[in-house]
Amino acid sequence: MLFDTHAHLNDARFDEDRAQVIQRAKDNGVSLIVNVGYNHETITETIQLAETYDWIYAAVGWHPNEAHRCDDQALSRIEELAQTHPKVVAIGETGLDYYRDYASPEVQQIVFRRQIELAKRVKKPLVIHNREASHDVVAILQEEGAEQVGGVMHCFSGDEALARQCLELGFYISFGGPLTFKNAGKLREVARFVPLDRILIETDCPYLAPHPLRGKRNESAYVRYVAEELARLYQLELDEIGRITLENGKRLFGLP
Repeated sequence: MLFDTHAHLNDARFDEDRAQVIQRAKDNGVSLIVNVGYNHETITETIQLAETYDWIYAAVGWHPNEAHRCDDQALSRIEELAQTHPKVVAIGETGLDYYRDYASPEVQQIVFRRQIELAKRVKKPLVIHNREASHDVVAILQEEGAEQVGGVMHCFSGDEALARQCLELGFYISFGGPLTFKNAGKLREVARFVPLDRILIETDCPYLAPHPLRGKRNESAYVRYVAEELARLYQLELDEIGRITLENGKRLFGLP
């Protein structure tokens, strides 16, 4: 009954055992995965995964670190897939990343705004990447009317004030492995603040493996550790957190 709402199972780190990793997820109670493509290559791979496994869906977008490689043709491809492919459920991941300097903030912002416009045209939710750019991310979401389609703040790491702004825009808040880290006391306080009907769980695998696997390759099966931490925070049974976050994810992505 677990939904890994953000994975990168196409990553090269899974090349030698991808089928086994996906089977382990199912064996550990993961019933749905959204795999995320964020440039030409990963979009192609993500679509292939979604077509191979009936319980894996696709998000397609353009990552801020790749914004300098995004052009009209790239955005047209995303729009066509979102309109025609039955397994594409979201636009993203998109957003801003001021930690890396692969693309200038100005270029990132242009590409971000264009993807919000695209999401509104195709009526799909957004998957938002935010790293050290919270003020601009929220401002652009507000200015572009992103509340019309909503979405998810992927791997949320902000404070309560930021969570409140995102919730007011109709967005869901997704927590990953960092929620389980020993030094994540403030993030756990934020998790307690977020209403249960707006929480999602994810792995962002192969990145950000949860405690006690921190530093190792992450995989979708490990979303259970995030669910267990939320269950502890909310004083609920694991099955109940699984059911709630599964229903939230289905509602956001329009899944039956």
